[in-house]
Amino acid sequence: MKTLSQQFRLIILVLYAVVLLGASKLALGSWLPPTSEKGLWFFSGLGALLLGNLIVSPFYHKPADAISYGVTGLVALLAVWPMRGGSGFDLVLWTLATAYVLIVVVSGLLSIALKDGRRQPLQQASRSLYHLTSTFGGPRDVFSAVFLFAIFAFHRNEPREYLTIGACWAIVVALRPLERISSFVAELRQIWGARSGGDPLGEVVGHLVPGIVLIKHDPSCAVKFGDTLVVPGEDGKANIALALDHVGLADGRWLRAVQLDLPWGVRNEVCKSAGEKSNLCRILKKEQLERCREGIHCEMLERRDSLVGLVAPDTDISRLRFEIVRCDLDLEEGRLLEVGIGAKPVLYQVVNGLTREEIVQEKNKRGYVRGEAKKIGRWNTSTGGFDVVKWLPSPNAPVFLVGRAEMQPRKEAVGHFPGTDYPVSLDIHQLVVHNGAVLGILGVGKSFLAIELVERMIAEKIKVICLDLTNQYANELSQFYDARDEEREIKELQALGPQGRGKVSLNVEEGGSVGDFTAALRQKLEPFLQEGSGRYLKIFNPASFEIWRQDSKPYQNKASMASLTPTEVTRIFAEVTLEILQEKGMTDVARCCLVFEEAHSLIPEWTAVATEGDKSATNGTAKAILQGRKFGLGCLVVTQRTANVTKSILNQCNTIFALRSFDATGIEFLKNYIGEDYAAVISTLEDRHAVIFGRASSCRDPVLVRLNEREDFLRVFREAREEGESHDPQGTQKAD
Repeated sequence: MKTLSQQFRLIILVLYAVVLLGASKLALGSWLPPTSEKGLWFFSGLGALLLGNLIVSPFYHKPADAISYGVTGLVALLAVWPMRGGSGFDLVLWTLATAYVLIVVVSGLLSIALKDGRRQPLQQASRSLYHLTSTFGGPRDVFSAVFLFAIFAFHRNEPREYLTIGACWAIVVALRPLERISSFVAELRQIWGARSGGDPLGEVVGHLVPGIVLIKHDPSCAVKFGDTLVVPGEDGKANIALALDHVGLADGRWLRAVQLDLPWGVRNEVCKSAGEKSNLCRILKKEQLERCREGIHCEMLERRDSLVGLVAPDTDISRLRFEIVRCDLDLEEGRLLEVGIGAKPVLYQVVNGLTREEIVQEKNKRGYVRGEAKKIGRWNTSTGGFDVVKWLPSPNAPVFLVGRAEMQPRKEAVGHFPGTDYPVSLDIHQLVVHNGAVLGILGVGKSFLAIELVERMIAEKIKVICLDLTNQYANELSQFYDARDEEREIKELQALGPQGRGKVSLNVEEGGSVGDFTAALRQKLEPFLQEGSGRYLKIFNPASFEIWRQDSKPYQNKASMASLTPTEVTRIFAEVTLEILQEKGMTDVARCCLVFEEAHSLIPEWTAVATEGDKSATNGTAKAILQGRKFGLGCLVVTQRTANVTKSILNQCNTIFALRSFDATGIEFLKNYIGEDYAAVISTLEDRHAVIFGRASSCRDPVLVRLNEREDFLRVFREAREEGESHDPQGTQKAD
């Protein structure tokens, strides 16, 4: 059995089935026995014993296998109970067979249940039960009990049946002539063959604990990444290893291989296939590999095509450092890696790479590439997000590259991890009340992201007031914006401003048109901010309003007048909106969001103001945003010049969308939010890629995300929203 291929075992199974059919014909007079008690020997022998012993688990029996065999045997025994007309001897036989099968099932269950026990006695009990089930829980043992019970219970009164079926069991189960003949022939071939254990590869010169073997490679034997090898393990017994990469030295080449974590039963088979004990390594032949792989599950062996590296030293709880062992995989920033922490597969995102070198022997140096990745977590399909996984992976643990997958646009997703279908979603209410910022240079998708976020706010019935110097929002959001009505209201506000140029008052604060504009703006915004108004979007260009402020006391009915800058107009919008919402009382949900498009011109840093009045205006806007959170007011800052936006507001933005940027001051500012790893990749991000971090993100830590395409978003999000509104008469309606 140890030297038989799976195909040959299948042939033996067919031949033994023919023997059983012949025994049935000789003993019972029919080729196929009846399905009553008279046929129990046949169906337990053919359907279970031979199939399990030859095909399912011919070498090694796990507790789960023993449980399945035991349950099947138990069902067969229970099917003949109570035995009609059976004697006391029959009952004793049935009880003994049933007790044996029950012991196998219970031992297998307890072995699995106690496997993860923390106390040493529980672990010892689990290993003992494991040994019991692997020794006595195979198909040959379990179904022989059923087979022999059936012979004694139902055929002992018929000598012809008794002898024929008994002889059949002795030949098929006890003697197993075909397997023994095949094994004998294979042993002769090994004795007279050129090599017994495979092609010699070289000699082991060292072990790097845990799991790495260093082999002095014989250049006459070709080997490539992923080849399976037979190597002497750290305990002196043979084991299977995967070939990794070569280390070039002055006195030859060293090959690194990683040992596989295999069950003891399989390792024993490897020892036998390796031939004589020595320090030599050999390439495992294909048929030997197939024989050793059956009945086991080894992740590294099954996923070797995606193996990219090994966990390297200095890995900590949040950062993975891994040594890259191959260069033929599509590895780049943003790709996801999978590493096991305990029994849990955990995802990491590549953020950096660097070249290193180490001394390996007698001052010989080896250069290699080390990658760095940040922990994301374990994907939870039920929640559509990532669960936190604590602790860190073991040294030299395998690192797998997550395969590319076609991204499927989703309504709730703002983007996805590059090259995968893992989505990243947002909590829009958290984005608004805790403020957000979209940062990046021109042409990288900054404005389209902001417009998408605005549309998501509208879908959640959050009022949005866009202060837009670009006049882009009205076109992209025309479905939610009544241009004709809004243009009429804007013209009414614009008409108030010029009138204040000649309006002089003894009370300086009453001079100009600031008061009139503020009062009129409040009249426009109050009905808009009312719940159920049916309108959710207003767009204003602060630079389009000519508003005058009296700067001095009058003299001869004349006074110094100054036109308000866009920054000062922005302050009026922020303060009026806050006043209206304050009258509605405090709330935990978002009510209104102020969008500052080209924020560096609307809320500038003190070092970038156009006039001294802009400093006071920016402080006023920042104060309104700071107070607004308790009343459902938040903001979205959109800018290409992070350094020129007031940090009084940027520091209040809890959710950051960082697109490509070259601004050294801005990147330095982002390090406080997203860390040095992700800040370092900001300058090399592709278009429509962003690093997202903050309270609104579905990921706890910063992540690099491929943002939605505008066409995909419109198709998926708007169709889903319109479908929802068609089923909800009370839903949001477009203002006509």
